[in-house]
Amino acid sequence: MTDPVLPQPEWRNFYGRRHGKTLRPSQKTYLSEDLATLRPSGVAREENPDRLPIDPAAIFGDARPVWLEVGFGGGEHMVHMAARYPQVGIIGCEPFVNGVAMLLGKIRTAGVENLAVYPGDARDVMEVLPAASVARAFLNYPDPWPKRRHHRRRFVTAEHLDPLARVMAPGAEFRVATDIPDYVRQTLEEVPRAGFRLEAEGGTPWPDWISTRYEQKALREGRVPHYLTFRRDGG
Repeated sequence: MTDPVLPQPEWRNFYGRRHGKTLRPSQKTYLSEDLATLRPSGVAREENPDRLPIDPAAIFGDARPVWLEVGFGGGEHMVHMAARYPQVGIIGCEPFVNGVAMLLGKIRTAGVENLAVYPGDARDVMEVLPAASVARAFLNYPDPWPKRRHHRRRFVTAEHLDPLARVMAPGAEFRVATDIPDYVRQTLEEVPRAGFRLEAEGGTPWPDWISTRYEQKALREGRVPHYLTFRRDGG
């Protein structure tokens, strides 16, 4: 059995890897058996070429608050939040197939039912979500793109932040966690320009935070986590 190849849009540049280590048989099973059910319809361009808005209530079966996690990595934080807040629906976006497979395994183990998984670029999701439909968003340990010439590839640029601001409700919370000082600098510069106000920043995580494997790696390597909280203007 070969590793599954997730369909990806060809109309938008994407920077970074989509595949890593060879998937284990169990992970291939998760992708083949679980992803289709958890994947929100109407997001991929081949399903929705006219980019018509989707109804978040149709994803979760009711009009519950919707949260968005951009780049969920191995899925620890996303599953943790889903279990802690069962009344919320969380959409997670991750183009890295290994991360998607890891998340699906964690969903099976935890038995949470309030998640949707999009195996692709978060911009695809933000493009079709209705305006002001997201109550909270998370950006945890994003790819730092450390070389200066690659800083435009970071999530904290107008190309990503403007669509995020559009889908977030007035007063909605945007959380960012990173261990890269220059990423903190750029976040503090760019996020307010997109229509957010800074509420808090520093080395103390949120009360409901769970330390992810990426954070543990950073700590082992001597890097210091930084947590930033923004609020969408208008609320």
